[in-house]
Amino acid sequence: MPAALPSIGFIGTGIMGGHMARRLSGAGYRLRVWNRTAEKAEALAGHGIEIAPSASAAAAGADVVICMLSSGPVCDAVLGGRDGALAAMRTGATLVVMSSIPVETARAQADACTRRGLGYVDAPVSGGERGAREGTLAIMAGGDAGTIEELAPLFAPLGRTTHVGPAGSGQLAKLANQLIVASNICAVAEALLLAERGGADPARVREALLGGFADSTVLRQHGERMVRGDFTPGGPAKYQVKDTSTALRLARSLGLSLPVADAVDRLFQNLVDHGGADMDHSAVLVELRRANRSADTALDA
Repeated sequence: MPAALPSIGFIGTGIMGGHMARRLSGAGYRLRVWNRTAEKAEALAGHGIEIAPSASAAAAGADVVICMLSSGPVCDAVLGGRDGALAAMRTGATLVVMSSIPVETARAQADACTRRGLGYVDAPVSGGERGAREGTLAIMAGGDAGTIEELAPLFAPLGRTTHVGPAGSGQLAKLANQLIVASNICAVAEALLLAERGGADPARVREALLGGFADSTVLRQHGERMVRGDFTPGGPAKYQVKDTSTALRLARSLGLSLPVADAVDRLFQNLVDHGGADMDHSAVLVELRRANRSADTALDA
């Protein structure tokens, strides 16, 4: 008789977490979920998923607890404390943090889990809402190799997993990913704005670039968003800034200067400052248009 699938406590069912929870339930896993905005969790009830009244209730008794919250401070607030999810977890269970959090936060969480007799894996993801919905996420896993191997069947419905090193390494890989993605989004936005201002059809220019050296997932997905003007958030700009700023703080602590990342971070921060916090990060095109209109006005003055 095959072994029973591990039970899962799932904390954080937002834009991506909701899709991930549905995919795990569809693969036969028994889930108990919780979200800070209750309505987002309650929407999963029709998928055979149990809704927990609190994070600690979601975690209690689960074999694996998955955390998919928005930031390091939010994760720590939900996981820590006398009434937090960590305190409710049973000895021998494993915490899997799939949120994008600072490297030092992941390492501190790993230490806290070790002291409590819990396993720990930091496994942030890339692929956005589409990847979460279709199960094609890139999962960057840091932690014990044996633990990650045991979790491989659980990760399979979500995407492709790569073990990148000890605890905290998953977050390092995610920061590298975010720098590449953010820089690419800005480059695509600038290129399409140049085409637009120069008199070409940006949609046709994008089409012409597909398959060449400039082709990328960002050009295909986010470039399409840009030419359609559809900035419904898959990855909100405020989270892009969170990640680029985190990467820059880490770089400075290591004595590194990352000039491209600095410029990209400022551009996304400007987008957030001018009302784009909850727009998709491809809306950096909107910020570039705004900045250039301001420059045009200044020249005409």
